[in-house]
Amino acid sequence: MIVAGTYVGFQVVPPFFANYEFQDAIQNEALLNSYSTAPEDEIRRTIFKKAQDLEIPIREDQINVQRVGSGGSGSLAIWVDYSVHLDLPYYPLDLQFHPASKNKPIPGA
Repeated sequence: MIVAGTYVGFQVVPPFFANYEFQDAIQNEALLNSYSTAPEDEIRRTIFKKAQDLEIPIREDQINVQRVGSGGSGSLAIWVDYSVHLDLPYYPLDLQFHPASKNKPIPGA
């Protein structure tokens, strides 16, 4: 029982940890780019590069970037929906992840 639990833990924990790091990267990008005029495609490419570094199974077109208002005075939302398939013995599992961030710049900043 302990061996099975350890095996499942070693299979399940890495996708959750990668998602945690990916969520942090999305939040940082939303914060930094709320004050810039970077185009949505550039932000999308940056997020996609981070996903590749973390070995997250997504395509670039799954990354949603939406800027409302002009750069520096509007809001920026970034969100991604993806799943990770795990082939556990006797129990295949699909983990669903939905990292997202929405940021508005501080007025007068």
